[in-house]
Amino acid sequence: MKNLLDRVPLFFRNFYFLSTLFFVVWLAFVDSNDLFLQAQLSTKKAELEEAKRFYQDKILQVKNDQAALNNNPDLLEKMAREKYLMKKPNEDLFIVVREE
Repeated sequence: MKNLLDRVPLFFRNFYFLSTLFFVVWLAFVDSNDLFLQAQLSTKKAELEEAKRFYQDKILQVKNDQAALNNNPDLLEKMAREKYLMKKPNEDLFIVVREE
């Protein structure tokens, strides 16, 4: 045993090296916030930031559509007729469905 311990370089038997090695292994694998959890959280954060950008773009698009509809009554009527199938009381509505 003594002979085996003498083969290990002095640097690796140093108290500070062993303490640091233990600390790094503890943080990397044993701690409740280990490297694997940090990687998962980083991935989840990236997904949530992408979703945030998507919804911010959608909100901007809806605000632009709302502003356009408030300023243009012809566009408002067109959208109401096409999207919500609204009609005037004295009109008949025909829906044409194209088969693909």
